[in-house]
Amino acid sequence: MKNAPRQNLTHQLTNDLGLAIVQGTYPVGTGLPSEAELCVEYDVSRSSTREAVKMLSAKGLISSRPKQGIRVLPESNWNMFDTDVLRWILSSKPSLALLKEFTQVRVALEPQAAALASVTASYKQLEAIEQALGRMIEAEQGLDDPLEADIAFHTSVLAASNNRFFLQLTEFISTALRVSIRYTNRIKGVPGADVQKHADILNTIKSRNPERAKKAVEAILDEALELIESKLE
Repeated sequence: MKNAPRQNLTHQLTNDLGLAIVQGTYPVGTGLPSEAELCVEYDVSRSSTREAVKMLSAKGLISSRPKQGIRVLPESNWNMFDTDVLRWILSSKPSLALLKEFTQVRVALEPQAAALASVTASYKQLEAIEQALGRMIEAEQGLDDPLEADIAFHTSVLAASNNRFFLQLTEFISTALRVSIRYTNRIKGVPGADVQKHADILNTIKSRNPERAKKAVEAILDEALELIESKLE
């Protein structure tokens, strides 16, 4: 437990610096203060500062080399699948272009995940999707959080695909869904998702029909993509 305070300080500094970089406080190509200066500015130890710099380097936001100091790298170097990086970007007023790109990733992944789920999902996994749908129904009556219920549904489908690579993307999908679902629902002028369309997804998965499951998910995602594109035009 002795290391806990230092770890907390490291994570806090990583978060503060990462957010500052994403928001442009430290523009691409410019240098960050030295580790010694960061220690003073953020009132943290040298070891915590060094760890924070290592973490940001691993996320692709900065490079730290002897005699060159700490430099902010171009956005093309940032690890967009890192949930911290994605969270920092999404929390600083994400662009519609970014939401469109994320939805395109969903289009590439989620229909296939649903198709796999229709073939491989266990009864327990089907039950988890059904429970998430139940939460969405309760959310319509004010008994659950509509956003959390919607996210639970989509991540349950990913889990039911039994594909280890899809499963690794669950946290990434969850993080971005918090912004994209909220945004598309606001455009539609509704507080929550279309429960019937999500019920269709569940039913096609339960009926063990991969092609219909794929199309049911595509219907929801195509609508989301069209909404975002309509605002980009």
